[in-house]
Amino acid sequence: MSYQLSITALKPQEVPPEDTIIALGQELLDSTVAWKKGKTFAKGKVLALSRPKGPADGAPWHCRVSEHTKEDATFDEFWGKLGVNKVVNEKEFVGAIKKVAQVKRISETQSISTLYYTFPPPVSPRVFTVLQTIHLVDSSPKSGIIVSIPIDLSADEELAKIEEKGIKGRYVSVERLLELEDGKVEWRMATSSIPGGRIPSFVTESSMPGQIAADVPHFLKWFHTVREKGDNYMTS
Repeated sequence: MSYQLSITALKPQEVPPEDTIIALGQELLDSTVAWKKGKTFAKGKVLALSRPKGPADGAPWHCRVSEHTKEDATFDEFWGKLGVNKVVNEKEFVGAIKKVAQVKRISETQSISTLYYTFPPPVSPRVFTVLQTIHLVDSSPKSGIIVSIPIDLSADEELAKIEEKGIKGRYVSVERLLELEDGKVEWRMATSSIPGGRIPSFVTESSMPGQIAADVPHFLKWFHTVREKGDNYMTS
């Protein structure tokens, strides 16, 4: 497999097969157990890890891992919000995401989406466009993986019109939900990104562990409001 997960944006016609993307995502997450351990966040619930930038990387990698009881969410509840309509749901619990749009639905398990982020001044809005590929193993122990890779729409005027105006950033991420023997769910995510523009890399890199760790309590807080309303876990 010559393609490697990185922040290098691909044109839609350059995207490798789905099984290649999923295999690379699994391989990456399996490697995170040996990454350098960092701080814990959310009262010790979320562990941060990291890996320096390698020869094939455009930026360093960061990872977070957390374990959850059914009181937090069951596997099906997690998957219903992270494996289904992911970008739509992310907008509900990630405060910086103001707009999302589906650019192109490729299959039941693959689609291109664009996300529009705003930040406090003087930071300008950012646009991230990604191809998301999902894979669910529905037999016990259940597992599900979501791989997001950056996409370049500049060669397709019609698709590019769907993107908001803003500085283009790029990120690649792999998320995995895994049912554990004790009934808990492990939520593991690894990402590499650049914000674009003139933000110094040391600023973004130093804040990454805390930023990605914060998504866990933000998701749970939002999900519990949805659960209390009795919304079906497979809805958007």
